[in-house]
Amino acid sequence: MREEMLEKVKGVIEEEIRPLLAMEGGGIELVSVENSTVKVKLRGACAGCPMSQFTLVNFVEATLKAKIPEIKEVIAVDE
Repeated sequence: MREEMLEKVKGVIEEEIRPLLAMEGGGIELVSVENSTVKVKLRGACAGCPMSQFTLVNFVEATLKAKIPEIKEVIAVDE
C-alpha cells in the first residue's frame, strides 16, 4: 500500500504538476509520502516566490487530493 501510494504521487507530480511549474521556471521534488502526508521541495523560481504557499495549497495539494483522495496534506520542506 505504501509503495503504491508513493508511485501514484510520483505519477501525478511527473504528469500534471511538474510540467506546469516548469512553464513558470519552477520545479518540484518529491521528498516523501508518510501516511497521508506528502512532503515536497519547491525548486527554481518557485523556491523563492512569494506566491509559493498559494501554489503549494491551491495547485500542488489540490491536484494531488483530486487524483488521490487518500492524500490529506502537502507540506513544503526546506533543504
